[in-house]
Amino acid sequence: MLQAPRVVPEAPLERTEHGLIARGEGWYVLNARDAEWRAAEGRGAVCDLEGDTRFPQLGIHIFVLGPGEPMSMYHWEADQEDFLVVAGEALLLAEGEERPLRAWDFVHCPPRMSHTIIGAGEGCVVVAVGAREHQDDPGWGAYPADETARRHAAGVEEETNDARVAYAQVPRRQVTAYREGWLP
Repeated sequence: MLQAPRVVPEAPLERTEHGLIARGEGWYVLNARDAEWRAAEGRGAVCDLEGDTRFPQLGIHIFVLGPGEPMSMYHWEADQEDFLVVAGEALLLAEGEERPLRAWDFVHCPPRMSHTIIGAGEGCVVVAVGAREHQDDPGWGAYPADETARRHAAGVEEETNDARVAYAQVPRRQVTAYREGWLP
């Protein structure tokens, strides 16, 4: 006996003063220019496409970084992360080394690879994707002390796995609307 296919509901998009945000479970279509963003001086901007329901298997964000702005503090995770530079120039910090990146460069970070990305040239747009199998585990990852990362204002003085400690000295990104010119 055949069963009728399961129908996945569409998640509603709610308009806030800063843009659209998906509310609840389900599928949806959301243009990044219409979504809520988070930004801070010296830290760039990030578009959180997930809304109020964090995706359980895969995280995805769009980062817009100005010259010298780090995407994150230098860290490693127990899950893989991948990055695609879609516009501009960036600098990859990986395992204590610097590697220039340009539009359409793809970076694969296997589990336990220390890394971050810094905006270079006139800045960049990066799509970041990460697995979440161990995201909430005590052994999720850490912020290792690294001189190269510290030179780029993206490193901690002493290794920690506490994000509050790692980000204590950097401005917190605040919710904002998309600003014209962030995306190509």
